[in-house]
Amino acid sequence: MSPLQILSLLLALSTALNIAITAGLLARRSGAGIPQAILTGAGTAATGLGIYFAAVTAYK
Repeated sequence: MSPLQILSLLLALSTALNIAITAGLLARRSGAGIPQAILTGAGTAATGLGIYFAAVTAYK
């Protein structure tokens, strides 16, 4: 892997982590339990990474 690819992957992971934490905190503040908030954040992160990897695949 080239350094640019590694940096792109790290950026995608960082963005997904930030979105997941935000979604989890919002779910928790809106009254969801801790397990549901964690699952909400994890689902959001997986969706974000899926969209990123789909875009990378479509670009190539």
